[in-house]
Amino acid sequence: MTTIPPDLTRDRGKTLRAPVILDILAEELPEATIALQFDDRFQLLVATVLSAQATDVKVNQVTGRLFAELPDPPAMAAATQEQIEQLIGSLGLFRQKAKNLKAISVLLLEHHGGEVPCDMDALLALPGVARKTANVVLSNGCGTNEGVVVDTHVARLARRLRFTREHDPTRIERDLMRLFPRERWLEVADLLIHHGRRTCDARRPRCEDCPIEPLCPSSQEAGCTDKR
Repeated sequence: MTTIPPDLTRDRGKTLRAPVILDILAEELPEATIALQFDDRFQLLVATVLSAQATDVKVNQVTGRLFAELPDPPAMAAATQEQIEQLIGSLGLFRQKAKNLKAISVLLLEHHGGEVPCDMDALLALPGVARKTANVVLSNGCGTNEGVVVDTHVARLARRLRFTREHDPTRIERDLMRLFPRERWLEVADLLIHHGRRTCDARRPRCEDCPIEPLCPSSQEAGCTDKR
């Protein structure tokens, strides 16, 4: 069990607090891994594209049906946009997502031999793929850490823990990359996402149940009322 040094509970320096916070969360959340269900990089990419403004639970329900009919780039590229829309229609932004999935599949076949590339620039060139999606694919599908996945949970906790003062995801990612070693970037995202879902809620953070509460400036300074 990670012990918090008494003097560290009073320290406001994020460089000293950050690794201890991560170690504590790693002990508390050994199950913290990506929640999306997939069999290969293509399915991971599709699921991540679909996860925009949707819960992982809902995406997994949709991809179960989607991948049963369109499991790979050739099948997705051959489908009409209307067919894809019918399969993902319960998700928000389903029309734009269907358009992107078909276009992605066509480009993968034309330029990458039907394989999802393990390259940041190549991923960012695909329709509907920004850094968050690219980082998910690279870290979980390729085993390479090129950045830190910044979703709403990561952004919220990074600010509450004073790992960053930024609100822009790219700037938050930059600060997290500077603060943690590359080999822990995937761990940072997984742990903050799970802790955000389980304990550090956006509206009502449960500070009384939080194992890192003594190291959280938001809780220490505002009595758990800071919900920024």
